[in-house]
Amino acid sequence: MSKSTTAVIETFSLEQPTKEDGQAMWALAKNTTLDLNSAYKYIMMAEYFSETCVVAKERDEVVGFITGFIQPEHQDVIFIWQVGVDSSQRGKGVASKMLNDLLERKVCKNVRYVEATITEENKASQSLFKRLARDHDTAYEVTKCFPEEIFPEEGQKAEYTYRIGPFSK
Repeated sequence: MSKSTTAVIETFSLEQPTKEDGQAMWALAKNTTLDLNSAYKYIMMAEYFSETCVVAKERDEVVGFITGFIQPEHQDVIFIWQVGVDSSQRGKGVASKMLNDLLERKVCKNVRYVEATITEENKASQSLFKRLARDHDTAYEVTKCFPEEIFPEEGQKAEYTYRIGPFSK
């Protein structure tokens, strides 16, 4: 008699968020190391920028999200504001899958660059965007964007712009 094993494969869906998802996006951000914005910001992004945002859902629960927008002055650039992944999903490639899903959307047909600002200490985000460049066989560059002294809060770290691209369509 042979012993059989059953592998459990976690599955999730990638979707454009709805305004109802905004509350879950806020709750997820609250439970991570992300800078927490108001609940209104997440609801507003899900409602008015849903084409450039992503939610990852497992059994209808939000386990990851991206908020982003296409820059009005630079229609070939999508700016990624936040990437949040629930701790139960880390290491499964959820963030990379959300980024790639976003880049494949019709709204991104003219996007040639992805930009995000990242602090020097945020190694996970740095790795995510470097991996995006590597996976798409394109370049990335890092420039200082927002120095510490422009922030009103004490202890806010400088933000560096990661620019990935050009992407070939």
